[in-house]
Amino acid sequence: MAETTAATKQGIKNEKIGAVVSAKMAKTIVVEVTRRVPHPMYKRIVTKRKKFYAHDADGTAKVGDVVRIIECRPMSKLKRWQLGEIIRKAVQVTTDLSSIGIEAKAEKRVTKKKGKSKGKR
Repeated sequence: MAETTAATKQGIKNEKIGAVVSAKMAKTIVVEVTRRVPHPMYKRIVTKRKKFYAHDADGTAKVGDVVRIIECRPMSKLKRWQLGEIIRKAVQVTTDLSSIGIEAKAEKRVTKKKGKSKGKR
């Protein structure tokens, strides 16, 4: 009985699932939520997108992650959501330049540019 009264006192918070578009701000992420709805007149399925600013205190979410955001009190002019959980982490792709041989080419370019130019003055 006590559990149900506590749940009703807090209320049911709205939740949305979307992808992180930006994580450049301090303690803030931008989440894009997409939904597919039929057009009111033509009945064709249309994709609608909306961006939400969410509070990420620990800075755990990165760009490309699929996250759940939960409605909360206003934290700033645009922030009314907070990060609930990270559903799926994004794949972080890194390239090893030494295996390709690009670093050697870049070093050659730098050494050529350091030499004196014989241009007209």
